[in-house]
Amino acid sequence: MSAPHLPKVAGIDPAVTASAQTPAPTPASTPVRTTPAQAAQPAASSVIQDRLAGMVSDLTTLHELTERLARARDLDSSLREFLRAGAALVGARRGLVVLEPSDGLGPTTTIGLGLGRADLGHIETVPRSATSYGRILDGLPDAHGGSEVLPEPGAAPAATGAGGQEPTVDPRHREVAARLGYAASYALPLTADATGRLGAAVWLYDEQAEPNERQRDLAGLYVRHAAEHLARMVEVERSRTRLATVTEELLPSRLPRIAGVQLAARHHTGPRGGGDWYDALPLPEGAMGLAVGSVTGSGPSAVAAMGRLRASLRAYAVMEGEDPVAVLSDLELLLRLTEPARSATALFAYCEPAARKVILAGAGHTPPLLIGERRTEYVETTLSAPLGMLACWEAPSVEIEPASGETVLLYTDGLLRRTGDAMDRAYARLHAAAAGVPRSARDDPGAICDHILRTVLPGEDPAAPAANPDEDVVLLAVRFD
Repeated sequence: MSAPHLPKVAGIDPAVTASAQTPAPTPASTPVRTTPAQAAQPAASSVIQDRLAGMVSDLTTLHELTERLARARDLDSSLREFLRAGAALVGARRGLVVLEPSDGLGPTTTIGLGLGRADLGHIETVPRSATSYGRILDGLPDAHGGSEVLPEPGAAPAATGAGGQEPTVDPRHREVAARLGYAASYALPLTADATGRLGAAVWLYDEQAEPNERQRDLAGLYVRHAAEHLARMVEVERSRTRLATVTEELLPSRLPRIAGVQLAARHHTGPRGGGDWYDALPLPEGAMGLAVGSVTGSGPSAVAAMGRLRASLRAYAVMEGEDPVAVLSDLELLLRLTEPARSATALFAYCEPAARKVILAGAGHTPPLLIGERRTEYVETTLSAPLGMLACWEAPSVEIEPASGETVLLYTDGLLRRTGDAMDRAYARLHAAAAGVPRSARDDPGAICDHILRTVLPGEDPAAPAANPDEDVVLLAVRFD
């Protein structure tokens, strides 16, 4: 009969080979003596097991926290998750992280946990040299972070400086700490291998406390991992900023002033950068050309294609703007010859403000919306394929006559897609938002755009609705006097 084998634990081999025979039982009359060393073995084994259990628990906690951090999709959410997890590890309730890369290329920001904007403003009035995290940000050679306990005025200090004297505390620091109700802090630098110093984080204690050795070790491990993740998010944010800057430079820096109409536009680029655009340009004899469009794809190539199409459309509008079908036909030919693998939707409108007449044509684009006191309705345009989809594009134009005080709203489909609804429901939501524009806002096309953004996309800030969604949003509103 073969000898049984002990089960193996990953990474650990059995230290003792099992015997092939059963040992003889010890006679009952024979006393068994236990030495002190043998008696201490169970206690030592229990201590080791407790330590192993504690290590496993710590590793599990770090794994869960790093997984949560890895799921953050942008820099702002990463900083907030990092600050929350760090507070849990060091046993603090409040804190702040200051992002200030040492290369000076930005971005720079301060985010608080349990601290409002006014609280952060008070903390920023404390001289940097008076705080441990401030010394980290300034790159002082003796700045390594750690605990900082603020002694109460007139009380015996918990830790004394040289000569047994109470450590000097900046009066402004003491005043702010008393105002905000914290008595100690724990700061750590944010440093990544590729980028160097990114900033500093500090957690605030309501009482004179500090993290124990185990909390320090866990926080140090987590911060080292988090700093590498934050460095990657910083690079992503820089790329997004550069791409957004290029996109904005390719669009009109300001809208023209044309008698008889008021213009307003809203453009928000998604995080990956897209190819949505708008344009408004004066034409001869007091006329005006309006255009919105969207190039397929995202990223730098889509932005570059958008810039080329917009510039070409301006040239075609000057040459034959009275015929929107001819303008889009020329644009379709250019796209098919120069970028055969790309398609685009576009809408061009030729406007005569004095006569309040609009002639428009669309290529696979969303229909304009006419907003007024007596009506809110979509303009019925001819269904047609996007540019670049057919061997030869052509569709009839449509003529509308807005009444005095009515607004024509041009937009891209990103506004509808950001809702997350089916397209028919998204169109219904947009129509309801336009119909519900307050009377006080109907005379201002910019206010109309903001109201629609707030209503159609209620979870987003009109000032910066490109925080999370990937789609670009373009709105171009034209109010006729």
